[in-house]
Amino acid sequence: MPPPQQPSLGAWAVLALLREGETHGWALVRAMAPEGEIGRVWSIRRALVYRTIEVVIEAGLVEHAGVEQGTRGSPRTLLRLTPAGRQAVDRWLTEPVVHVRDLRSELLLKLLFAQRSGLDRAPLLRAQQKILAETVAALEARIAAGTPAEITVRAFRLETARAGARFVEGELARLTPSG
Repeated sequence: MPPPQQPSLGAWAVLALLREGETHGWALVRAMAPEGEIGRVWSIRRALVYRTIEVVIEAGLVEHAGVEQGTRGSPRTLLRLTPAGRQAVDRWLTEPVVHVRDLRSELLLKLLFAQRSGLDRAPLLRAQQKILAETVAALEARIAAGTPAEITVRAFRLETARAGARFVEGELARLTPSG
């Protein structure tokens, strides 16, 4: 039997929205549309939201929670996290992002959901700061090694990691009251 798949970023977004309370698929679609609050950070197409809902239900992370009357007359199936879903998303919200390339999407989503839920973002930011410091140090140590193309890619990754580190530092400073 193959190991269980790691949830996609879309699945994490669905789980994090359901962590806020029971809702239906259309509300999830609206939140993750490009003009939605989540969609302004990271958006996902309607069909993919509904497919993602099926996936997280099949994985035992989400379950049906009843039906409510829709605004246009059609009933809507309510969804809620299972205990396993809550545990998974709670853990995900505290884990720093491993790859610099995922800062723009995954880290921003985690910070947005943590803020919406009233969670302390400082532990996540401190853990992210540590990973970025290690990444910057590793890239600085290897910046001049390799072909010209490899050096160019490393230089880009280094500057991206430094920018990420500055962003995290700024977020931590905003969380700390001055004075």
